[in-house]
Amino acid sequence: MKSVLTIGDLEAVASGAELDLALGTIITPLAREEAERRGITFRFAATTEMADSPLLAPKSPAAEPLARVVAIAADHGGFELKEKLKGHLKDWGYEVLDMGTDSTAAVDYPDLAEAAARAVARGEAWRGVVLDSAGIGSSIAANKVVGVRAALCYDRATARNSREHNDANVLTLGARLTPADEAREILAVWLATPFAGGRHQRRVDKIRAIEERQANCEPPRTGESKG
Repeated sequence: MKSVLTIGDLEAVASGAELDLALGTIITPLAREEAERRGITFRFAATTEMADSPLLAPKSPAAEPLARVVAIAADHGGFELKEKLKGHLKDWGYEVLDMGTDSTAAVDYPDLAEAAARAVARGEAWRGVVLDSAGIGSSIAANKVVGVRAALCYDRATARNSREHNDANVLTLGARLTPADEAREILAVWLATPFAGGRHQRRVDKIRAIEERQANCEPPRTGESKG
């Protein structure tokens, strides 16, 4: 059982089947439309497995104050999609920290990406989302902030991989390259996917080590010195 059901999860489900879901599971609009088209019905049942899901965590600020806060920012190219995603985040129970912009008037994407990235790095937000027209520039800018691992995602698979393998804490989206419905599903999967740890933790630790060496102005390590 999982906290978010997407259209991709229905590919292996037979038409007319009844699917058991945990109470509180989020069904994305595309998944719901596909289920209706193929006659798939849902049956909800409470389960203790959902207690650890970030999407279904208690809303009490006393328990985990930042686990419900998502910082979001966009330049003029991503403004309209930002506003739509804000609505989805609120519907899913998150507190939204809007770092701008507030219109389609031209602004510089590095300023907005940095604002959201710094909110995550300072611990003011649990995760961050940054948007511009293509997503590339904002991803580059956000990754300049120490402690931030921003991932430009363009489908559910990259969203899941960025969380499972890279422990990405900032999601970057290209508003003019990603339809709003797809962006919503990408965001839902990205928020619900936990970091896998294990061998991936070692690699994330090496990313952090690069940051530390850069901060200390140490030369890159290309191998052991010859004595």
